Amino acid sequence: MNESFVQAQDFLNSVFEAARLDMRADASESEAGCVMNIDGADSPLLRSEGGELLDALEHLVNQSFARKFPEGTRVVCDVDSFRAVREAELRAMARHASDRVKTSGVPFTFGPMTAGERRIIHLALADDEQLFTESVGEGNARRLKVSLKK
Repeated sequence: MNESFVQAQDFLNSVFEAARLDMRADASESEAGCVMNIDGADSPLLRSEGGELLDALEHLVNQSFARKFPEGTRVVCDVDSFRAVREAELRAMARHASDRVKTSGVPFTFGPMTAGERRIIHLALADDEQLFTESVGEGNARRLKVSLKK
């Protein structure tokens, strides 16, 4: 395994230990880079509020170690398959928005989302020749808008 992934794993585990959280990160290599699987009695904390703390940990690790990772590599932090479940939810939301826009002709705008969440919906609808997707807004208030192509 890439040494920088091991360092990122050790970093996260030291954060958990310092915060006295019963959690453990285990790194594994993936096609896109590294998946940091987190487990332990306190791990449900990472799933609450739509995974905000999980996203924050992922951001912290990527900002701290990005220079050490191979070009274009990212660490994805996950707990209890939260990322896969969330991706399935987002794909279902994309289908719902697609149906709604096609039926009503009225654009649909999702609530604020992370860049990764918006990307999943963009990709889920990318092959639909009737629809146009775009990110609108700024910063943490950035949203995804689905509308009919003109």
